[in-house]
Amino acid sequence: MDIFTAIAEPTRRNIIEMLASNGELSATDISGKFHSSPPAISQHLKVLREAKLVRMEKRSRQRIYTINPPAMKELEQWAKQKTALWDRRLDRLDKVLQAKKLKNEMKHGTY
Repeated sequence: MDIFTAIAEPTRRNIIEMLASNGELSATDISGKFHSSPPAISQHLKVLREAKLVRMEKRSRQRIYTINPPAMKELEQWAKQKTALWDRRLDRLDKVLQAKKLKNEMKHGTY
């Protein structure tokens, strides 16, 4: 599963936010924060693992989850690229609108 499909679901985004805030949490701790059943949360964690957004380490009987920094960096880079693309497009649009405004002002003598 890809990163974007994984984070499209609000519960999974909430899990990512929890892990980002807390560093690491057990599956039990994560499950305790939701109204969903533990098996449902387990499925969400599985999707996040498959998308490589989180890492899981077994400690005794617990499964401890943490954020996978390289995957989060990949997501951040994608967002930065898209932001830069839209910034350039909006800058070009602004120039076109400014030119039209100036042309209109000159035409009507309001310049």
